[in-house]
Amino acid sequence: MACSTTAGSIEKSPGVLKETFKDKFAIGTAMNTWQITGRDTAATRIIKDQFNAIVAENCMKSGRLQPEEGKFTFELADQFVDFGEQNNKLINGHTLIWHSQAPPWFFTDEEGKEVSREVLIARMKKHIHTVVGRYKGRVDTWDVVNEAILDDGSYRESKFHQIIGEDFIKLAFQFAHEADPEAKLYYNDYSMAEPGKREGVMRMVKKLQNEGVKIDGIGMQGHIGLHHPEIGEFEKSIEAFAGLGVEVMVTELDLTVLPSPWGDQGAEVSKNFDYEDKMNPFPDGLPDEVMDAFNARYLEFFGLFLKYQDKISRVTLWGVADQHSWRNGWPIRGRTDYPLLFDRENKPKEVVSDIIKLSNQQ
Repeated sequence: MACSTTAGSIEKSPGVLKETFKDKFAIGTAMNTWQITGRDTAATRIIKDQFNAIVAENCMKSGRLQPEEGKFTFELADQFVDFGEQNNKLINGHTLIWHSQAPPWFFTDEEGKEVSREVLIARMKKHIHTVVGRYKGRVDTWDVVNEAILDDGSYRESKFHQIIGEDFIKLAFQFAHEADPEAKLYYNDYSMAEPGKREGVMRMVKKLQNEGVKIDGIGMQGHIGLHHPEIGEFEKSIEAFAGLGVEVMVTELDLTVLPSPWGDQGAEVSKNFDYEDKMNPFPDGLPDEVMDAFNARYLEFFGLFLKYQDKISRVTLWGVADQHSWRNGWPIRGRTDYPLLFDRENKPKEVVSDIIKLSNQQ
């Protein structure tokens, strides 16, 4: 028997996440357009009350900021930064260089032909200098490069890599540092518990460090499922990345309860599959046993984060409440998922109270 979407919610506030973790690590969430503009008042209140860090979900991606060459659209990004400053939040800019959601013009000339290495480097430099420079001293951290390494540890054959080579990563970090020497600069990727990716990211970061490039941290996207990844492998990656002498962040944290069409829980946004009822098993709420498994899995991971609180500087949820999550539409449109800490009525789930109790014991 399925319970309602609010099952597990609690009538009284379980406590305040940002207060619980204030001496351990920052606790954050991604903000969408409705929250940034204040139209979603319920979610905005949760962000103000519960979180002390925010990240731009979409409004700072290159395709949004510079849809046409030289024509920047900063209105929403400005509002995002203003919100962070007005509410005393740690502000994370996401993301400067990413193969996905980059504007098509970035890689082609007026005739539609692929640009030269020199032209693409110049375009990268202008974009990063313009964006980071605009928010110099205001945005605390930047996800400079996103998802450049494949699960086997090799470089993704993105247009950036095809045209520039692996140096595009070094150049991106250099340009960001030039634009704001005080901002912290991070590399961010998914499936970071995969041994091959772990080793590939470590090689890449060591190479940057050996070349004198400023890189302050590594973001481990936390797109997890009930059974994947193995928490022991996630722990190995925390230890390995921290061993490089950089900060470790858990970014984009959410927990899907839905079956995966390909048997793993990566986050390759270009993948999509057709809808089938069997792939949307909980349209009206979660059975008690699934809710119990959900709670236990979140507690297990927060226990891990608390264990490494001296190495983890921030944990960020990828959304506020279940209705906001990209998980509802990826990789199959039309599904109903329950991946976040607040339900569709914007109430804290039972696990929030459990997480706070766990933290208070540490």
